[in-house]
Amino acid sequence: MKVIGMGEALWDVLPDGKKIGGAPANFAYHVKQFGLDSCAVSAIGEDPLGDELVTKFDEKELSYHLDRVPYPTGTVLVELDAEGVPQYEIKENVAWDNIPYTDELKALAKETRAFCFGSLAQRNVVSRDTINAFLDDIPAENDPLIVFDINLRQNFYTKEILCNSMEKCNILKINDEELVTVSRMFGYPGIDLENKCWILLGKYNLKMLILTCGINGSYVFTPGEISFFPTPKVEVADTVGAGDSFTAAFISNILKGRSVRDAHKIAVDASAYVCTQKGAMPKLPERLTQ
Repeated sequence: MKVIGMGEALWDVLPDGKKIGGAPANFAYHVKQFGLDSCAVSAIGEDPLGDELVTKFDEKELSYHLDRVPYPTGTVLVELDAEGVPQYEIKENVAWDNIPYTDELKALAKETRAFCFGSLAQRNVVSRDTINAFLDDIPAENDPLIVFDINLRQNFYTKEILCNSMEKCNILKINDEELVTVSRMFGYPGIDLENKCWILLGKYNLKMLILTCGINGSYVFTPGEISFFPTPKVEVADTVGAGDSFTAAFISNILKGRSVRDAHKIAVDASAYVCTQKGAMPKLPERLTQ
């Protein structure tokens, strides 16, 4: 049984050079560090940046399914503010916007135990259709964890895409800023954060809702229960990929049979460590991945 991250695979072009990125690749990389069989699914161009991306994935020993398509490999210009928080300029009409649904992906869906996807990779109809077809082909008997890591970027989302994705997932991951945006869009802006989470949990019949609030801690809502942990104080190098490492650590440890609270604590510590490192894919210390 495999853990799949599907969507954007790209180069984050940071002030000190380019680094491999994209939420699904970051997620799959960190899941692998927890000892599970993961795979990043995306598309890359028939260009040198695509070749380099494959080389980097190989160096990271990351399993991948990357179709070559006649579009440029994705890039994102990342600028960091004084606190190391990234601002993104995401290039459009690139390879990961055009992930084809192939027989190989259909076969991969049959082996999937957990699947993580976001809203960004659904900005183009081709990749959106592929994500939805893959979701439809995951067998119910796999008892899959379907994670919608909402990941709002620029204007690359619609209410329809968000509604459809929340209907198809059973775990929603959202940050406090995204929760404000979603609640305005869905028509309950005046309610406090906690109640907004309970509304979403019930409305979409979710197993869990993960709410991250930056320096103000994080929550995991399950029917009738809340887990909260404060955010550790660390010296931040940058926060690129920290949220993806949180999701990966949490899902990996739930799949290993740990309790929600134990999985949550490991996720908090893993993402805090990633914040102390440059780039989205540092090697995690063994104390976290045992």
